Amino acid sequence: MILPKAFESRMKTLLGVEYEAFAQAYENEESDAKGLRISVMRLPDGEDDFPGDLMGLLKEQIPWSDMGYYSEASARPGKTVLHEAGLYYLQEPSAMITAALAGVKPGEKVLDLCAAPGGKATALGDALGGEGVLVANEIHPARAKILSENIERMGISNALVLNETPERIATLFPEFFDAVVVDAPCSGEGMFRKEEAALTEWSEENVTMCANRQKEILKEAVKCVAPGGRLIYSTCTFAPAEDEENIEWLLENYPDFSIEVPPEFIRNNTSKGRPEWGSGNTELEKCVRIWPHIENGEGHFAVLLRRSGGTESEAAEEESTDRKDRRKGEKKGRGKNIALTREMRESFENFANETLTEEGKRKFTEVNTYSPDDEKVAALFGDNLYLMPFYFPGKGVKIERAGLHVGTFAKNRFEPSLALARSLRAEDVRNVVNLLAEEKDKAVSYIKGEQITGIDPGLKGWTLLCYEGVSLGFAKAVGGVLKNHYPKGLRKDLG
Repeated sequence: MILPKAFESRMKTLLGVEYEAFAQAYENEESDAKGLRISVMRLPDGEDDFPGDLMGLLKEQIPWSDMGYYSEASARPGKTVLHEAGLYYLQEPSAMITAALAGVKPGEKVLDLCAAPGGKATALGDALGGEGVLVANEIHPARAKILSENIERMGISNALVLNETPERIATLFPEFFDAVVVDAPCSGEGMFRKEEAALTEWSEENVTMCANRQKEILKEAVKCVAPGGRLIYSTCTFAPAEDEENIEWLLENYPDFSIEVPPEFIRNNTSKGRPEWGSGNTELEKCVRIWPHIENGEGHFAVLLRRSGGTESEAAEEESTDRKDRRKGEKKGRGKNIALTREMRESFENFANETLTEEGKRKFTEVNTYSPDDEKVAALFGDNLYLMPFYFPGKGVKIERAGLHVGTFAKNRFEPSLALARSLRAEDVRNVVNLLAEEKDKAVSYIKGEQITGIDPGLKGWTLLCYEGVSLGFAKAVGGVLKNHYPKGLRKDLG
């Protein structure tokens, strides 16, 4: 691999005697470090029970990620039924450090400000476990659609996907989030082995442009962090201007933020930040670096910062009386755009009673109550029913996904969505067909859009189809046949 001369010169100066080992990492132009991250929420029986098909894809665990594994690229992990089912996300191993550093817990409010294509957002959503709120934002419309699709594929039910600028997000959510993740657009130096465009488009001018743009994004991101909350900043570049220097700039301009030492499992398996590449502030050692010649992954930089002004629990629980009153008033006045007609409510209730178990129905009590105090809110967008993770008026805001798409009202009947199927487990649904590994051909046929024969003729109505215990989608059981309801736009041949 021929590296840009200016990049080569800078890295020689920065790394000194370490440079030869660094350059050696580029002798093989393509990295053999492939990764996938398993979704805890999508596992059928807990995180220790991996479906058999998955085991053949895994090598050793990625040391800085609880559910990340190096993968067998020759096994084509992107062409499997379990990938289509959202059991795992293909992600470069070093990129998993950002969500791991965030330390998200169920019930928190989390923002991924630059979220596409969704590797970090889906990891954050998985950590929430269906509790709390994830706002995943992407400024580019086409990438926001890809982000939304990955949120749906991975079965994340409490995510609001927006297509807004950082400035608009800061206006909408002042001091709102317990954790704000900024995986900033960067010069991509750490991805030279993975992405040819990162290599061919590199220039010193682009590094400077990226560093300035990152500051502008950070100016808005800090406004969204609640007192006591966390800010996680990361890039996939080696450039000090985009890494240590930007963090020094943030600390100087926002003294209520300080760097925290990363968790022990991250600190023990990654390299430290380089204070000498800034002004010598030793706090920068608490930053995290991943090097292709030291760790098994591409280049990455990440840091965890804490905002002062309250404990984390206080930040998660406090909300002013004025804000609560305002939210109640907004909910009471939400009108026809959210309220369901009597016929709609009846058709949804009929679907729920016929299709869901008591456990499954409990997940959707909010659809039937409409109380202004509900944490989740039923909302109509055209004929599509959504369950929003919190009340969000949305007027003038570019919403790509308004939470969980429950389904669609059509001619006085209710048709469940793929997103609903992915959010459900087998115990939530009355009719379940679970295909075993030896029945993989049937699962592949379902994803192609074909009907499945040879099922129990006693089954009738909406049925959740699973593969190795992981939900794939809905089908309609009639006379021993499952009629396919996998979305036409997602159908594909995995052969």
